[in-house]
Amino acid sequence: MQRGGGVLMHIASLPGPFGIGVLGEEAVAFAKQLQSQGMKYWQVLPLSYPGMGDSPYQSFSAFAGNWLLIDPRRLMKQGLLTAEDVVKAEFNENKWRINYDFLRVDREALLRRAHSRADKDLMDKVKKFLKENKWADDVALYQSAKDKFDQKAWWQWEDKDLADYKEEAVNKLRGTEDYLFHGFVQYIFMTEWADIRREVNELGVQFIGDMPMYVSGDSADVWAARDLFKMATEADKKACRKAWIKENPDKDPDKDYEDIVFSCGAGVPPDYFSADGQLWGNPIYDWKKHKATGYAWWMERLRENFKLYDVIRIDHFRAFSTYWEVPAGSKTAKTGKWLEGPKMDFFKVFDKEFGDRSRLIAEDLGEITPDLEAFLEEVDLPRMKIMEFAFNPHENSSYMPHNYVQNCVAYTGTHDNNTLLGWLWEAPDHERRECLKYCGFEGDNWGDGGVKSASCRAIIRTLWMSCANTVIIPIQDMLGYGGDTRMNIPGTPEGNWRVRFSKEDLDSIDNDWYRELNRLYRR
Repeated sequence: MQRGGGVLMHIASLPGPFGIGVLGEEAVAFAKQLQSQGMKYWQVLPLSYPGMGDSPYQSFSAFAGNWLLIDPRRLMKQGLLTAEDVVKAEFNENKWRINYDFLRVDREALLRRAHSRADKDLMDKVKKFLKENKWADDVALYQSAKDKFDQKAWWQWEDKDLADYKEEAVNKLRGTEDYLFHGFVQYIFMTEWADIRREVNELGVQFIGDMPMYVSGDSADVWAARDLFKMATEADKKACRKAWIKENPDKDPDKDYEDIVFSCGAGVPPDYFSADGQLWGNPIYDWKKHKATGYAWWMERLRENFKLYDVIRIDHFRAFSTYWEVPAGSKTAKTGKWLEGPKMDFFKVFDKEFGDRSRLIAEDLGEITPDLEAFLEEVDLPRMKIMEFAFNPHENSSYMPHNYVQNCVAYTGTHDNNTLLGWLWEAPDHERRECLKYCGFEGDNWGDGGVKSASCRAIIRTLWMSCANTVIIPIQDMLGYGGDTRMNIPGTPEGNWRVRFSKEDLDSIDNDWYRELNRLYRR
């Protein structure tokens, strides 16, 4: 990647009148602000519709866009909404937090109104889009079936032929009004995003996107292609039922027990941060079957992501090397085991399909074992460095800027970390002192926040001085905000992914300071 600086901010966190950031004028204005600062990159979180816990990493589709981000004003310009509709869509209950419960209901009603006004020419484009994109067809089918069965998981649908993706049952949904509505929503999202990306790219700013490794079990992806995932066999189901009965002697299995769907789930093993490990529960890929297809599903997924972003950060990249598989029915991730992923076989196919790997970033955070290190060196992608992990005074950590290599992407922190100011307040005293000394900060006002926070600026300047080709800071660190604006706390199921920022927040940023920082360190 080209030497440059950038900012991490989710589209949903943008200011605006609609209760959530949208693909509109505020996005373009932020890109212009980045341009004025000399920034080259805008990193965003997945553009997928948020699922469990409002997380964009737990979506109903690895391909579909988040229709909550659609800009009502652009729909008005197309004649699909009235000015009155747009005014009614405004939601200013709290401009610093997203109310997903309200938006899910309100925005669907708004989009159904827009769909009802679509003319034949537009719907012909929607139908062509559905015909040319299998993922969009699957999403529209899946979403209309979910509507039909009160949002139940696909394996709970009363129509078993539809649950099993039988052709005759699936065909009955095609062409229904609900199917066309969900196709319309995806078409509108993709066209609005294409417009935004073009406008942002014309300003000299590139989008870095974020692609989760795993997909959700209750998703269009698994429903339409379950042969590519490790599904539970009858033997698996019997074994889990037997174990459940033994553990719950006072309960009636015929009433209280539900058969497992997948033979295993994803997670990570116990480590310094979690004695039980992390049990994510996402279904595991059947890599042998993916290989037999030439990794066709993955190549299509990457192809669609390259339409969205200039560069893609692949989350939990290590799973291409080895992944932690936890048997179904496990209460914690302790019972899991390491298994081999596709390794370089996958990337040989990728190279044939896309030519080179210059548009990928490997998220390699966590314990690096010798076999993983060998794989990462062979695949030769930019890896991630996090300054907040660096400052144990008894170690010469690879996260310390003097140990960076050019081919890396370095951060103060990510969406999963505390903000820089929040970290300074909560870090062990010896780590905080080591960090401030390393970054040349002197004085006793290290806890002061705001856009001109001296301690935050010292750390950001040190990051910019490094040899890392690409350096990124979360918008919270640019603003000098504390831990109350943190985007996500891993392992906590609620209260995440809701942070937004106001126009006043963004206007307060010292653009001149960042422009000089980028000039001085040749970014």
